[in-house]
Amino acid sequence: MLVYDFDTIIDRTTKNSSKWTLMKKLTGLDDLIPLWVADMDFAVVPEVVEALKERAAHPIFGYTAPSEGYYKGLINWMDKRHGWKGVEQDWILWTPGVVAGFSIAIQAYSQPGDKVVIQPPVYYPFKNQILGTGRQIIENPLKNVDGYYEMDFEDLAAKIDNRTKMIILCSPHNPVSRVWRRGDLEKLAAICKEKDIIIVSDEIHNDLILGNIKHTPTAIVSEDAMQRTVTLVAPSKTFNLAGLTNANAIIPNKKLRDAFQAQVSKGSGHSNIFGMIAQDAAFNHGEAWLEELLTYLRGNLKLLEDFIAAKIPGLKLYPLEGTYLAWIDCSCLGLDDKELSDFMLKKAKLWLDDGTLFGTGGSMFMRVNLACPRSLLKKALENLEKAVNEL
Repeated sequence: MLVYDFDTIIDRTTKNSSKWTLMKKLTGLDDLIPLWVADMDFAVVPEVVEALKERAAHPIFGYTAPSEGYYKGLINWMDKRHGWKGVEQDWILWTPGVVAGFSIAIQAYSQPGDKVVIQPPVYYPFKNQILGTGRQIIENPLKNVDGYYEMDFEDLAAKIDNRTKMIILCSPHNPVSRVWRRGDLEKLAAICKEKDIIIVSDEIHNDLILGNIKHTPTAIVSEDAMQRTVTLVAPSKTFNLAGLTNANAIIPNKKLRDAFQAQVSKGSGHSNIFGMIAQDAAFNHGEAWLEELLTYLRGNLKLLEDFIAAKIPGLKLYPLEGTYLAWIDCSCLGLDDKELSDFMLKKAKLWLDDGTLFGTGGSMFMRVNLACPRSLLKKALENLEKAVNEL
């Protein structure tokens, strides 16, 4: 029996939630089940709430540095949960979010006109930040091999040239939900060593492992990888803290670390008191909550798998190894991408993320957020079944 409550539906409509309050403004509709943006509809770790209340009781909110618990909690977490031993406090730099983190890295380690590699279909802010900072994109698309995504190492090695400065890796991968094996990361790191490019590894979903494959931090696969990798992690996805804008760049290489910090100092802001308090409490007191969350999410995934198999077998659900985001091929419906988007919104009454947002390879797909009370997910699936049957 679970100690924590993941079944209660908590009303977020009056709290300016991007997912719930902005529905009418962003879609023109107000009767949708929103399973798009990657935050969770679950109450957070109680110790986080108590820590925030305690700090809020003090009436001054001036500039604040991270606490000792902030650093120790993250260092111990990376060791215990991910096998990264020996992380040093000096390696950890604060950022106002993982998206901000890879934007800072792009500007710290390249110049306008330089090239950055991404592996689509992939989290769309990668593309936005690269183009927004005046860099060029090199696409190294994932290979869809019999319904399972793999990196195309031959294509990667062939496309890197002397203007290529880095690759932004998504690990675990959003949206295809792959947890990269250590062997995959070793091959990637070897190519990056040969071509002398930096690895920026977005590992924000590192704790959300629903399958049996353990997450491996990119930096630990070799000594060279350790020295050329900027690892971005945060409590935001793991503990549902996205609104507190707090993340970390773990950078063992001092030269890379100094360049990153220099870019932060150019105007990326100061640390958020409440974000730091929340991280401290979450990493030091949230492990039991996380284990129950993972159990609940696996239950939601089984519901999705069983429902699709029994009721809508034409849909293809790709293996969900990591993240709480399901990647579903909807090509069986016979709709083009615009029709598919309209169908989900207007017929199924579901607000999902269109696969086309994630670039090359995303056509005909939908990304579905499973981090919600099971009754809500069941209602969403019933809506979808009814709409499909009426096509």
